[in-house]
Amino acid sequence: MNEAKARGLLGLAVRARQIHFGEEACRQLVRSGGCALLMLDEAAGIHTRKKAETMSRAAQIPLILLPAGFMEQAMGRGNMMAAVQQGTFSEPLTEYLT
Repeated sequence: MNEAKARGLLGLAVRARQIHFGEEACRQLVRSGGCALLMLDEAAGIHTRKKAETMSRAAQIPLILLPAGFMEQAMGRGNMMAAVQQGTFSEPLTEYLT
């Protein structure tokens, strides 16, 4: 994972409103078919992790587990789950975060 580039790109994606935060917002984006990438903080609870894994498997989108606190440092939000919309940021983020 290229952490420096990923942090910068995540910050830009947040300012461009291409990232949705929270379990319900992620679920809505996945159901609409507009989600390209699902991110989960390693510190998330077991139930949240199971829900994220189920959503990603059902929609056939990648699920990336980020180090604890990485999302808060990069995006300024302490949420445990975030979804990236399909578009400009999805491909580079997938590349940098894997």
